[in-house]
Amino acid sequence: MSEFVLHERLAADTAFVTDWRLARVLLLNDARYAWLVLVPRRAGAVELFDLSQADRADLMEETARAARLLKSARNAAKINVGALGNLVLQLHVHVVARNPGDPAWPGPVWGHSPAVPYQAAVRDALIAQIVKAG
Repeated sequence: MSEFVLHERLAADTAFVTDWRLARVLLLNDARYAWLVLVPRRAGAVELFDLSQADRADLMEETARAARLLKSARNAAKINVGALGNLVLQLHVHVVARNPGDPAWPGPVWGHSPAVPYQAAVRDALIAQIVKAG
């Protein structure tokens, strides 16, 4: 069996937060949104049905966990969840905290506009907050 390797685009666009039981938790490098990306650490997983039933259940629970953390951390009005995978085939789930007034509100964030990178201190503080709460 091959080992899990994070897709190069996900690695380039995110910062490592932590590893949960199934998923690697990443913070998307876009300071306009609190945006986590969960990547199941299963080699070759592209679609949800590529995961075992137990792994699918774990991914759902970890997605809910990430959503609760972001809702609390950002007092979010809404949490958006998506597993698009059109640009990066490796299975990954986006969990995005949304509030009225964010640049894409009320529309989708995907493809809205170029990302605004985090300042390192702000990124690191948010990561610490998520790790501590999660």
